[in-house]
Amino acid sequence: MSVPLQDIEKVLKQHKLSQDDYAHIQKILGREPNLVEIGVFSAMWSEHCSYKSSKKHLSGFPTKAPWVIQGPGENAGVIDIGGGYAAVFKMESHNHPSFIEPYQGAATGVGGIMRDVFTMGARPIANLNALRFGNVINKDDISAHQRYLVRGVVSGIGGYGNCMGVPTIGGETSFDECYNGNILVNAFTLGLAKSDEIFYGRAEGMGNPVIYVGSKTGRDGLGGAVMSSDSFTEASKGLRPTVQVGDPFTEKLLLEACLELFKTDYVVGIQDMGAAGLTSSAFEMAGRSGSGMIMNLDKVPAREEGMMPYEFMLSESQERMLICARKGTEQAIIDIFEKWDLDCAVIGEVTGTGNMELFWHGEKCAEIPVDPVSEEAPVLDRPTSRPTYLDEIAKVTLADFDTVDNQAAFEKLISSMEVVDKGWIYQQYDSMVQTNTIKKGGELDASVIRIKENGVALAMSADCNVRFCYIDPYAGAAAAVIESGRNVAMSGATPKAVTDCLNYGNPENPEVMWQFAQGCLGIKEACAELNTPVIGGNVSLYNETNGKSVFPTPAIAMVGINEDQNNVLLSTFQKEGNTLYLVGESRSEFGGSLYMKELCGTVAGTIPAMDYDKERALWNLVIEANKKGLLSCAKDCSAGGVAIALAKMACVSSKGIVATMNVTDSRDIFAESMSRAIIEVAPENCAAFEAMLGDLKSEKIGTIGGDVFALNDVKMNLADMQEVYYTTFGKVIEGDL
Repeated sequence: MSVPLQDIEKVLKQHKLSQDDYAHIQKILGREPNLVEIGVFSAMWSEHCSYKSSKKHLSGFPTKAPWVIQGPGENAGVIDIGGGYAAVFKMESHNHPSFIEPYQGAATGVGGIMRDVFTMGARPIANLNALRFGNVINKDDISAHQRYLVRGVVSGIGGYGNCMGVPTIGGETSFDECYNGNILVNAFTLGLAKSDEIFYGRAEGMGNPVIYVGSKTGRDGLGGAVMSSDSFTEASKGLRPTVQVGDPFTEKLLLEACLELFKTDYVVGIQDMGAAGLTSSAFEMAGRSGSGMIMNLDKVPAREEGMMPYEFMLSESQERMLICARKGTEQAIIDIFEKWDLDCAVIGEVTGTGNMELFWHGEKCAEIPVDPVSEEAPVLDRPTSRPTYLDEIAKVTLADFDTVDNQAAFEKLISSMEVVDKGWIYQQYDSMVQTNTIKKGGELDASVIRIKENGVALAMSADCNVRFCYIDPYAGAAAAVIESGRNVAMSGATPKAVTDCLNYGNPENPEVMWQFAQGCLGIKEACAELNTPVIGGNVSLYNETNGKSVFPTPAIAMVGINEDQNNVLLSTFQKEGNTLYLVGESRSEFGGSLYMKELCGTVAGTIPAMDYDKERALWNLVIEANKKGLLSCAKDCSAGGVAIALAKMACVSSKGIVATMNVTDSRDIFAESMSRAIIEVAPENCAAFEAMLGDLKSEKIGTIGGDVFALNDVKMNLADMQEVYYTTFGKVIEGDL
């Protein structure tokens, strides 16, 4: 198993290890490593597993609150939702695999995040996703390939989630040329557990057995964690074997078997085999407990013949778990998994040595101290440099471009891929399975499910305005937290905690590293100000192809609690004759706006002003007024401003509106000032609602009714607008436009 010295440079290059890394490994081991050991260090010290470029900047996130049961560091975060129940949730990226093989990449991303959740003892009850694609509207090869990726990713997400019987209830899909070379696929799962029955990924208790359960191990996914820790080039087109292949039917069996197991007292700890497979799960479980472990790799169930220790340790075959059990319960556990027609094998035991000892047919093939693999993983202080483009784009305003008639601008925006209804996507997802969905995809803003066990509703939203993040990485990341929280609050729920997916380009580029550092600072500030701690997440770097990085994309998923599941506030017009209010201050703010992107062809300007006090006041107004039964609906104003917010509401509710908004510039109906919402109030409740406004600015802008959409100098027949809104996306993706 030893590596000949003359080949070591080639081996290190293949494993993306430096000569300094190799010297460090030699020091840790006190000898030359063999190939298995190099593979283990390579996986555990990859960007994907060690967070070596990002760890410095992740420290300092607010992670604690009275309702937080488990913050970062476990398979998923956990918050208390009352009545003895907890919500377990996390978001993960599967960007690189999805770009290489869209169906399986997206499917296994969904499968992996669901395992992270049910590993904690929770039954998955809701999925979201945040998807970013490149240009899909042109007639060139790039757009054709992007349309192929959309079809594959959506099919993979739907196929896996639907087979698992977990509703996909919402998410976000956006498009920009910066994703032409790297799409982003971020998957979120939320599960329900009893708050005193949470399971953790630990291996402790000398002599306790280590048990492998789930699918057999094959060679699929070999090197996946390392592959996801590098940029794409032309040579990357042959990376398909590094993408795992998922089987949702096996995962469904694994879920049910695990939940049955959790009803016993047999489990000491349990861990999903995700990135780096058996390597990461074993080292993380032992590392959390300061334990050692013996594993007999020849006892691991194999799918293929002739597999060797290196392959068993680094395979990323799906639907597998590692369990540390109480000694003497082995046969009872085997009986449970065999009943569910799953492989189950005792492959080792916990020791007190602090070392990971790997055996192959009785002979030791590797021995590595556990702690140094994680504790001494490289923590890089990469150089940062403020991007030079920021100074130039900050000077750009609407005055630099020809004036566009508002009617023409509206018709352009309402048909843009960012705005139009994504029914082509969400109709492929089963959103109603489990019968808990109150508000699903296509119904605007946050998605909502009921928790029958304790009477509350959980609202969740995944958001990130990537244009804001490009023109101001700090404020853009903070704005992602703000918008996800605002969407949740507009449903009447109190935002409680976030999980994130920090998608950035190549960290070896000082400008990208600066964007990442600024994004982390923005999230820290917003989460602290809004009292929404970060309880878990994921970092995805090297989203770059041929030297071109994606825009900074810190996707934020917010979860909130509505104490009364029978009082969920909707985001669409409810009754003709009701009054519409615009709450919040409107200014001529177009930096990073959809208007500037679609009408001026650029992403530039200065980000709209943020005010946390006004944001909190808006949230509290909607939450408290909803508790009093004063509101009929509420929707935030974001991309496309008031005009597009109202247009979406009109389309989805099939109700017209004639509205007038006070503006300084006629184009301000498209401006994207923050901390604003459209709120529908029945006439008999207007006085009571206005009495609650306090210092918040507001204006009555119109009344619901009719078959026309009219706002200031923009007018469109409702039926014509709905035709554009509901049919455009499908026509583009199917290549009919």
